[in-house]
Amino acid sequence: MSTLSTQTASNISTPMAPTFLLVGLPGLSAAPSWWTIPLITVYLISAVGNGTVLWIIVLEPTLHRPMYFFLFLLSLSDVGLASVLMPTLLGLAFADARAIPASTCLLQMFFVHVFSVMESSVLLAMAFDRALAICRPLQYPSLLTNGVTSKIGLAILFRCLGLHLPLPFLLAHMPYCHSQVLTHSYCLHPDIARLACPGAWGTVYSLVVVLSAMALDPLLIFFSYGLIVRVLQGVGSREDRWKAGQTCAAHLSAVLLFYVPMVLLALINRLKLPLPQPAHTLLSYIHFLLPPLLNPILYSVKMKEIRERILKRMQPGKVGCAP
Repeated sequence: MSTLSTQTASNISTPMAPTFLLVGLPGLSAAPSWWTIPLITVYLISAVGNGTVLWIIVLEPTLHRPMYFFLFLLSLSDVGLASVLMPTLLGLAFADARAIPASTCLLQMFFVHVFSVMESSVLLAMAFDRALAICRPLQYPSLLTNGVTSKIGLAILFRCLGLHLPLPFLLAHMPYCHSQVLTHSYCLHPDIARLACPGAWGTVYSLVVVLSAMALDPLLIFFSYGLIVRVLQGVGSREDRWKAGQTCAAHLSAVLLFYVPMVLLALINRLKLPLPQPAHTLLSYIHFLLPPLLNPILYSVKMKEIRERILKRMQPGKVGCAP
């Protein structure tokens, strides 16, 4: 009888609670003071690195080309993503602040997914750019003009905002049947949607949004690389293939850095693998915090023009807006 009453109570739907409870990295709540240092360090390096890339692309007229426009958008999404995640991460680190108002949680969720889908969309656009440059080098300047690039940028913006704008409102009005304890240190819509009652129609829209970006984009990216590999096989010398491949090295590294942790997390959740919670949480941190940290380093090292322009601007007497 008591079991039946417990099951019935757990199935009773309720409106969204005024607060959610976040989960920090297990084992660190007892000593929160020291893990603020790596968090702040990661954020500062990410902000400075991506800010430098944004600054150099804006100031250098020679970098006002499609490839660097997409790199500008990638750095913008990286800075935005790291900035949106930091308030709850630092709140947990400094004060073990687990409670977060539902409105704040939904706002964070919205921007986390907007910047994530923006990054995914930009990586897809960059793959399209590289495929076009290698497969159609003669037609590339006339096909990917500044006008076309601007339209791609607007499409990315519309995709990010248009897909995710309904989500906070849907989640705010869905019935909930589970205790509102999240499994991450920040608010993600799959995490919030799993607390809803079974059959809630808003969860279907959430699934469509996720699949339309995070499933479709990597497939199209690797299809683009399939076209690139096929063209490179017909290139005469090994040196020519090496030079062509080097133009894709930074982008391919960024793609793997962004998608591999995400795919691993999806497989773990889908297959219900017995992964310890600290490892699961750490993998989530890697997925969201490592790309903003490493992307500017990858592009500064791999792309000669970016590296040379940064070094030139850093020389005494040439810092600022001087030509």
